[in-house]
Amino acid sequence: MTPTPADKPEILHVDLSDLTQALTAGWRDFRAQPLFGLFFAGIYVLGGWLIVFSLAAKGQLWWSLPASAGFPILGPFVACGLYEVSRRREAGEPLIWGQVLGVVFRQKDRQIPSMAAVIVVFFLFWNFLAHMIFALFLGKATLTNVTTSAEVFLTPEGMAMLAVGTVVGAIFATLLFALTVVSLPMLLDREVDFVTAMLTSLGVVTESPLVMLGWGAVIGGSLFVAMLPGFAGLFVVLPVFGHATWHLYRRAIAWEREGP
Repeated sequence: MTPTPADKPEILHVDLSDLTQALTAGWRDFRAQPLFGLFFAGIYVLGGWLIVFSLAAKGQLWWSLPASAGFPILGPFVACGLYEVSRRREAGEPLIWGQVLGVVFRQKDRQIPSMAAVIVVFFLFWNFLAHMIFALFLGKATLTNVTTSAEVFLTPEGMAMLAVGTVVGAIFATLLFALTVVSLPMLLDREVDFVTAMLTSLGVVTESPLVMLGWGAVIGGSLFVAMLPGFAGLFVVLPVFGHATWHLYRRAIAWEREGP
């Protein structure tokens, strides 16, 4: 697939019917090509297991840093695989493993790595703030292993830390969602720079704030529930929302030529 040269993006208003139809189309893509969805979701699940096992391994906590850093780096590339499957189905193009994976691999020479860097910066800065919040509220408490002494979170300081951390985390998640919700499929589809893609994505959210923020809340809630049974639910939730994101991008952005 050769990306279409960049035209001028026009931001369209989206409503609940657009979300419903995008989600329906995402489910249809997953049912039509489940092996692609399971493969790309499996990479996420493997990353989640790696993080959990590394955090749980006694004396090996240092391994959680590279595991955590590598997880968001892979995310945009894996998502591109789902977008490419939906794009090919939409365009009536054949779905061949080598070609789909080749498109994902070629993203390393385009703008996706820059988006991955932005996601990593958000991820690492949030980890830094999380440690600062923990130190602010519980830094003076007796050192304890929270995995075996979870009652520390039931103290007034622990409850305050959870409340502040949740609010700050929600702000970070909302901002990252606004910058990436359509920018990643746009970078796959068009030859645009990542800054333009992020600003366009932000424009989509500000054009239809309640609908788009509701979409983000649905995604966040679904991912949380999907992770509870050992990340197993991600095998379905991730592909469906990945495909749906492509279809939402197609409904939220129209392209028009610049000049004559």
